[in-house]
Amino acid sequence: MRSVGLEGKGDLGEWRDAARQLLAEHVDPQDVRFHTDGDIADLFGAMPGGLAGDVAATASLVPKAFIDAAGAAICHSDPERFSLLYRILWRLQRERDLLQGASDPDVVHLVRLIKNVRRDSHKMKAFVRFREVEGVQVGRRRFVAWFEPEHFIVCRTAGFFQRRFTDMDWLIATPKGSAAWNGLELKTSVEPAIRPEANDDTDELWRTYFANIFNPARLKIRAMQSEMPKKYWKNMPEASLIPDLIAGAERRVAEMAAREASQPQAFHERLQAAWRGKEEEERDGPGDPWLKLKRDAAACTLCPLHGQATQTVFGEGPIGAEVMFVGEQPGDREDLAGRPFVGPAGTVFDEALALAGIERDSSYVTNAVKHFKYEMRGKRRIHQKPGVGEIEHCRWWLSKELDLVRPRIVVALGASAYFALTGERKSVEDVRGYPMPMAGGRVLFVSVHPAYLLRLPDDAKRQREIARFREDMVSVERLRQVS
Repeated sequence: MRSVGLEGKGDLGEWRDAARQLLAEHVDPQDVRFHTDGDIADLFGAMPGGLAGDVAATASLVPKAFIDAAGAAICHSDPERFSLLYRILWRLQRERDLLQGASDPDVVHLVRLIKNVRRDSHKMKAFVRFREVEGVQVGRRRFVAWFEPEHFIVCRTAGFFQRRFTDMDWLIATPKGSAAWNGLELKTSVEPAIRPEANDDTDELWRTYFANIFNPARLKIRAMQSEMPKKYWKNMPEASLIPDLIAGAERRVAEMAAREASQPQAFHERLQAAWRGKEEEERDGPGDPWLKLKRDAAACTLCPLHGQATQTVFGEGPIGAEVMFVGEQPGDREDLAGRPFVGPAGTVFDEALALAGIERDSSYVTNAVKHFKYEMRGKRRIHQKPGVGEIEHCRWWLSKELDLVRPRIVVALGASAYFALTGERKSVEDVRGYPMPMAGGRVLFVSVHPAYLLRLPDDAKRQREIARFREDMVSVERLRQVS
């Protein structure tokens, strides 16, 4: 039985070197005992100096996915992690696809360790609370924090704090290591740290912030304790407010309900009056048939959406426009303004048109659904996707717009618009980017809705998709020139 002593504080290198040596000597995992209470020097003193050529060759057979997984799992505090990793390494020499075996007991154990480490890192990013101390450098402030992680994640997570708080000096101390940034160098240590002393003036700021964002109407105690486990509360100044906030939640919800508005929003009548005034001004614009259709749509009650929205958001643009753009439905900004594509998605839309050489004022812009569908989250109105029935009810208005405007090219922005125009339910990617014939001699072109681009969380992917959307608009302009 080989006994291997490791420091065991999240350093993949020390385990890797030992595992390479064991693997080169063909030591079966059952004949190895890893521990963290021995002398590491004894281990290497008993091994031949240097790595033999077959050790390097063996190491080259290890998939990169295993190296990444081992780098996370080695940070776990489970004493069996070293044996588990060596056992998987041993098996990988013969089972190249081992890591794809989701039901394999060793792989299941490995995935659990990785998830625990990632969760602990996430909690560290969320629950570290800095306290300010007197500064030394002019123009820079100094902060310290105490955190108690379950695993050896300080070195792994320190880079996040360097990027996030690069303009201040800070120290994060934990029982499992520390990290410090002085504006020039990030220093980490795996040695247990002592809890630093600091004033608690910033604690009141945390309590004030938490008290103001706490929403009693959305209180779910079990979910809150799952996301903010009690073990972290002792180092979070705002946690002292939680018992009282929970106890008073029912009373505060009743008070909020008593204050809830029972009449239409104050701006509703003003917007309706402005809309009616604008109709009079537009009599010399698109023409009376279009204006009558717009008035009729403003009074539409075919589906329940009319009762929730501020107003009908009808299409706009010249009769006889060569290109008609059809979106999904108005958003929050459009609902208030009474015009399509004037919010954040409208900005992306306008920029793409400008780059493609398409004049928005010469195009007709509308939506498949004319009313804003949303749900309230606190004080915000959050967009909800319209249902099939709601799209069907609004299809009559869209068909009348098509008959009046008579565009040669119709651009469907998103799956809802494509369904409203064709009755077919397909993925946008299946029909995107090429012209398709429509009734009446028109041509249909499909792209994504610009709001989709704004919802992409990954910045690199968002930039790629915005570039694709702009290319689609260039294709629309080319299609217009040759049609």
